[in-house]
Amino acid sequence: MSLTNCRFYEEKYPEVESFVMVNVKQIAEMGAYVKLLEYDNIDGMILLSELSRRRIRSIQKLIRVGRNEVVVVLRVDKEKGYIDLSKRRVSPEDVVRCEDRYNKSKMVHSIMRHVAEKTNTPIEELYKAIGWPLNKKYGHAVDAFKLSITNPDVWKEVEFPNDVVKDELISYIGKRLTPQPTKVRADVEVTCFGYDGIDAVKAALRTAEAKNTVETQVKVKLVSPPLYVLTSQCLDKTIGISTLEEAIGEIEKSIKAAGGNLSVKMAPKAVTESDDAELQALMDKRERENQEVSGDEDESESDDAVVAEA
Repeated sequence: MSLTNCRFYEEKYPEVESFVMVNVKQIAEMGAYVKLLEYDNIDGMILLSELSRRRIRSIQKLIRVGRNEVVVVLRVDKEKGYIDLSKRRVSPEDVVRCEDRYNKSKMVHSIMRHVAEKTNTPIEELYKAIGWPLNKKYGHAVDAFKLSITNPDVWKEVEFPNDVVKDELISYIGKRLTPQPTKVRADVEVTCFGYDGIDAVKAALRTAEAKNTVETQVKVKLVSPPLYVLTSQCLDKTIGISTLEEAIGEIEKSIKAAGGNLSVKMAPKAVTESDDAELQALMDKRERENQEVSGDEDESESDDAVVAEA
């Protein structure tokens, strides 16, 4: 038994009419030679006539060496090891479903391989004891792995080879699959030129944080008057976006009641670390500009107070 190589599924060969992910190794006159990625890289072939529904002008435009392709199984000769495949009989929907399953299986395989190397246990032994039984019970082992983070009962019926394997697997799943918070951001301009304009802006911005809960937190930062940034962090991006949309609605309602206005410069969206870095650079630049301009100390203090109190 190999320490790190094994098929993803219990069956040694794919079923006829099932969809599989392959990697193209060579293109010949008869068709394309491929490796079945989910079945420990066993050989298969896409016949020339099964590459496309249309007349083939250039085989290189249809299929390329090194690329992964979703294909359907036409014939399996287990004795000779021949597997005939088709690319032309695959619909876009089939591709999406197959890619989804393959990505899930690849994640499971990555976890299994890690545990195999760390515990010096053949990977097929891990699949037999853990992966394949969970595939049967939960539809896919990766779904069981994710569920186990909040529900350890998943492991009750699993017969681990030993406690070292069990501890390593549970620990690594926690590191790999625990959901990470998503940061959502929106940029707004808030203005009010009335007599109590600054106080009106402060009050309006406070409404954004008034409904904060443990699960949903909105924070307001000043970039440079009248531009403010609203951020929220949560596990579900959709909830984060709707939370900021509600916060913007509250600010707008408050500032308009005071005779002011709100303009959305960037609608709520999930942001990356590079987006955060760009924002911080902009805030640093504006701060330097404010420090270089003489006579604006009072204005800067007022604006900082808006952020501090908002």
